[in-house]
Amino acid sequence: MAAASPTVFLLMVNGQVESAQFPEYDDLYCKYCFVYGQDWAPTAGLEEGISQITSKSQDVRQALVWNFPIDVTFKSTNPYGWPQIVLSVYGPDVFGNDVVRGYGAVHVPFSPGRHKRTIPMFVPESTSKLQKFTSWFTGRRPEYTDPKVVAQGEGREGNHPEAEIPKAAWVCLCPNQPG
Repeated sequence: MAAASPTVFLLMVNGQVESAQFPEYDDLYCKYCFVYGQDWAPTAGLEEGISQITSKSQDVRQALVWNFPIDVTFKSTNPYGWPQIVLSVYGPDVFGNDVVRGYGAVHVPFSPGRHKRTIPMFVPESTSKLQKFTSWFTGRRPEYTDPKVVAQGEGREGNHPEAEIPKAAWVCLCPNQPG
């Protein structure tokens, strides 16, 4: 009698959102969530979270350091829809309102081991002068109602490439350091 082959496989994600470079901003916090296909399901850990507010470091880099842990396990029957992590970074504007400072997404690495990812961030930009003026006047910048659209093609049709202004901002995802 032949041994039954496994019907699922597990993907364990263990690491941290280490730091970010947002030269223009201070006092930022980070949210993360995962986007994955239909055959994927989380089995352990948190699939979304929010960090503490951090201020720029006093050194030359002026990094925003979170060291925000991520630990989640997924199961699936096939690799289609491999998980992506979506990061959203928020901070206060001149009126003290929390506004989005950047969105970014990256696939979870496909191979086992220690990986470091640097994620370019962007913010949606109003597409018309009237929207830009209204945004400036009300103090509310455009943002996605669901940040998961960053990892998907659909739902971003109204955002033309010129509407997504890249910022000089990067978020570093790093594996946890051994204890």
